[in-house]
Amino acid sequence: MRHAAWRLLFSWRGLFSWRGLSGLGALIAAGALILSQAGAAAASPAAGTHAPALAGPARAAAAAVYVPPKRILRLGMHGPAVRRLQLRLAALKYDPGAVDGKFGLETLEAVWAFKEVQGYPVNFANEDVVSRATERALVHPRSPRVLVPRGGRMRIEVNLNNEVLVLYNRNTPELISHVSTGAGCLPGQGCGWNTPTGNFHTLSFLPGWVHVPLGEMYNPVFFIGTKYAIHGEYNTSVPFYPDSHGCVRIPMDIANFFHKLVKIPGTPVYIRG
Repeated sequence: MRHAAWRLLFSWRGLFSWRGLSGLGALIAAGALILSQAGAAAASPAAGTHAPALAGPARAAAAAVYVPPKRILRLGMHGPAVRRLQLRLAALKYDPGAVDGKFGLETLEAVWAFKEVQGYPVNFANEDVVSRATERALVHPRSPRVLVPRGGRMRIEVNLNNEVLVLYNRNTPELISHVSTGAGCLPGQGCGWNTPTGNFHTLSFLPGWVHVPLGEMYNPVFFIGTKYAIHGEYNTSVPFYPDSHGCVRIPMDIANFFHKLVKIPGTPVYIRG
């Protein structure tokens, strides 16, 4: 849960970036070079739908055919290059939201997660752009660091060092998501707001908005009593920095279905930092 002042600041910055770049994005997208991918027309989902889960040979094929665009992609752009980015992220298990060719907040949060796994820092100077280095890494990506190799065929790993959650199913990443964990200190609220490290299990799930003393949680999956949970919050982007009171905050679009991917109760939750 974030402090209201930080929520307003981040929401304002995201809105400013979106409006300021939307016109430029349309112009760039109109002149973008259209690159074809083998079989893309048959395999691609309809606009406005989520990307299909690709694995095995399909995932390897996606790695071979992805070609970085000539222009740097950023928040607010739209067009075929953005759609190819979304398909690539989805193939690698980073959920970009709807595969519609529009670079919105859901796609941005997937880009953050990818950057974090590759070891690229996300900050206020580069939060809205993909970057050349990131585009190159999308061709030959690094896999997430495994925190608990023998932690179970289905498990959740949260890495506090890079703000990434990985859900494993049959020992293979099924979902890789950016998260925002304990801030440590929050303006006007003191310090001690840390995400606990250790070995836990999913305990319970509550649907919709849940009111708690420190604010609200959306679709929380609790792993310590009814205090610490993996959950969505507010209708804005999860910030790229640690900003919660100790919970593991995930993007709202992922919070809509995350509880359906795990066994509740019983899925191991490993938090390391």
